[in-house]
Amino acid sequence: MTTPPIALRIPGAPQQLRLYVHGEHDRHVSRCIREQGIWEPYETALFLACLRHGGVCVDVGANLGYFSTLAASLVGDSGAVFAFEPDPDNFSLLERNLACNALQHRVHAQQAGLSDVAGTARLFLSDTNLGDHQVFATTEDRVSVPVALLNGSDYLADRLTCLDLLKVDTQGAEYQVMSGLMPLLQSLPGSPRIIIELTPLSLRQAGASGRMLVELLAELGLPMWIIDHLDHRLAASTAAELADWCDNVDAVPGDAGFMNILVGAAL
Repeated sequence: MTTPPIALRIPGAPQQLRLYVHGEHDRHVSRCIREQGIWEPYETALFLACLRHGGVCVDVGANLGYFSTLAASLVGDSGAVFAFEPDPDNFSLLERNLACNALQHRVHAQQAGLSDVAGTARLFLSDTNLGDHQVFATTEDRVSVPVALLNGSDYLADRLTCLDLLKVDTQGAEYQVMSGLMPLLQSLPGSPRIIIELTPLSLRQAGASGRMLVELLAELGLPMWIIDHLDHRLAASTAAELADWCDNVDAVPGDAGFMNILVGAAL
């Protein structure tokens, strides 16, 4: 018996959206959507504020397609969404959710991850958080699957001429993703807003660091904001402050502290 899609409850969404989700074994994104009809309410509100009809969005680490589906509903037929998800099961749900909402024609979906070089990698899968798959091995005993990697600039250069919103949530691979995207971002006529996860421990496990990611982002010359999910506000910060925070987290062994940040013009 097929479980019906969940009706989302997103204030201000331009249409009623429905999503198929993972089963009970996913205790995070799917569980939250099932119970509340929404995922990360403040980040969802930021998507609504950042995207308009005709806009362009790139979603790196699209998971089951929550933000890609929302973005597609916002940009309309004259806009475009580029969604990247390497995990086969997540990608299958992503495609199913786009079709369920009749939005597949607005989304260029690729079963691949982004990195600084194109090729292949192993994706190490989480049993309980299906949005926590990682392209690096840790001491955890995880099953892995082969996945494709694309260089973001090489792939997107001939496919878009402007970009309004870039979301990157790749469980530690954010530095490699942004390294691959920097030539494209620096060539665009305008600066997009970037929503990106900053998790020093995972970044270090993937071969980079939180400081390296912050300093790379600082090369864009854009303001930086901490996304405060509790008070639903943007807190102004600087690259130096964020880099120091990353160093402090790294100084505590095993500290998995993280934050989401917005890079770009204030809303």
